Order: sequence, then C-alpha cells, then structure tokens
Amino acid sequence: MTKILGLTGGIGSGKTTVAKMFTALGVPVYNADHEAKVLMQSSEKIKSKIIELFGEKSYLKNGLNRSYIAQIVFKDNKKLNALNAIVHPEVAAHFDTWLSLQSHPYVVKEVAILFEINAQNQFDFILTITAPQKTRIDRVMLRDNKSYDEVLSIIQNQWSDAKKIEKSDFVIHNVDINKTKNEVVKINKKILKNST
Repeated sequence: MTKILGLTGGIGSGKTTVAKMFTALGVPVYNADHEAKVLMQSSEKIKSKIIELFGEKSYLKNGLNRSYIAQIVFKDNKKLNALNAIVHPEVAAHFDTWLSLQSHPYVVKEVAILFEINAQNQFDFILTITAPQKTRIDRVMLRDNKSYDEVLSIIQNQWSDAKKIEKSDFVIHNVDINKTKNEVVKINKKILKNST
C-alpha cells in the first residue's frame, strides 16, 4: 500500500521548494493547489458551480478570474468554504486516480491548507514547512506582486505554525536551503524505512 506524506505550510514558507527536493529524490509529488487550478479551468462541472456561486464575472475569456474571486473569498469565509466544497472533492477524486498509477513506496501530496480543510486523517505522515513571517511576506510580495497587507491577510486566514507543528510528524524550518535539503533526505530515509 503506497503511503502518503502530506506536505503543508503557510503561504511563502517554501513548500514548493521542498516538494522539488522530494522530486529530486525520485518521490512522486502531487500538488493539490496546482491541480485545483487546472480543474477550475478545465472542468465544466466546476465552472458552472463557480459561476453559480460568484456570478458571470468569475470567468473571463482566458479563464478563471482569480483576482475577482480572491477579493471575495478573503473577506467572506462562507464563500471561501463554499468554493472549497466545490473544488476539493474533485481534486480528491483526481488524486485517487493519480495515486493508483504510482509504484513508489510513498508519495508526497502538497496541500497548502491541509489542516484548515480538516484533511489530516488522509495522510500517513504530515510534514509542515515553516519560515519567519517577515521572510514569508517578503517572498510572496516578490513572487506574486502582492501588497504587504494582502499577504498578511492570507497568513491570518491560515492556521498558525504552532498549531500545525502540534499535529505534524515532521517539521522543517526553511531558512537555510542546505539544512532544508539535509532534513528532506533524513525524512525520505525514515519514511522509506517505515514503508518496507
């Protein structure tokens, strides 16, 4: 039975960087956020439900109107939960299909809001990535061209690191890239040992 490592952490903590390190070790990685974006663009079923929830403005000619939806959901928790209820079951079904095609002893599933959507029971192990808040804000402002306040409001909508750490099997404080790499190698060895 293929084991599943849930990879999570707040925005800007460096989840994708860590995911790439697992990929380099030959571990299959599934990025739930990326797949959710793909499905929101390609699935007619999801599209019609999103239009029903947010109106015609939620899709433009070139696809999903992300900034329009983001502005709504970060101010309205009910709408955010409704959006998650549309997208997450579809992503879960997509993941199950993907997982059935994997032959490695374990896979990594990268989920930004793993705890927030109460998905912790779907994993054999959970790895939380943390970084100082200032570092995270700087990274996201640079990467996504967002303002300080926008990034801060996203952070405040996510669980605190302390709360995530409490429920995690592994934690990496992602400040020094070489230390992070060493931690990933150690975690990989531990899981492989556990999976045989």
